[in-house]
Amino acid sequence: MTDYLADVRKYDASADETVVGKIIKHLGIALRNRDSSLVSASDPKELARVRANWAEKKLGETDGDKIEGAIAAVCEAMKADRTKERVTFYYLVAKKLGKLETL
Repeated sequence: MTDYLADVRKYDASADETVVGKIIKHLGIALRNRDSSLVSASDPKELARVRANWAEKKLGETDGDKIEGAIAAVCEAMKADRTKERVTFYYLVAKKLGKLETL
């Protein structure tokens, strides 16, 4: 938990530990495998999964342009980070969409 929280706080110093914990719980088994615990921002299929499974299904966002904009902004913000932690990526997408309080 502390490693994920520290990574999120590189991008949002005031990140709420409870919200990060909820994302970790949601991701569950995916975090056990190193490959599935990371997001490949250069893979369109991966970003489509983030859109469908996280932004639309879990967060309930229906505005496709807003989702695409949020994902693109997070990709840009994390571009210097070669290993994009899934927890951090999901947190930042939720924040961009204004959905942190719904988690």
